[in-house]
Amino acid sequence: MAFEFMQIRQLETGEIVFLAQPSGQQATSFTLRSWGKKEVVFENSAHDFPQRVIYRLRKDGSLLGRIEGVRNGKSRAVEFPMRRVKCN
Repeated sequence: MAFEFMQIRQLETGEIVFLAQPSGQQATSFTLRSWGKKEVVFENSAHDFPQRVIYRLRKDGSLLGRIEGVRNGKSRAVEFPMRRVKCN
């Protein structure tokens, strides 16, 4: 079974980071690079893949998560479309 624990945290230095910890592995930190009303971008150029984590708010209110970077010498991107659902 695969899972990922993710969080956005402000460090004592004031820096804002996105932390990703897939399937119980050690957490990887991505530093906030840009943000706006509809998009936030985190980056870690030293990470194998991905090097960027992006979240975009779409016009219809849904959220698009995207990871991108270079793997094995090739540019690659994976998108994760999300939509709000009721929890019962």
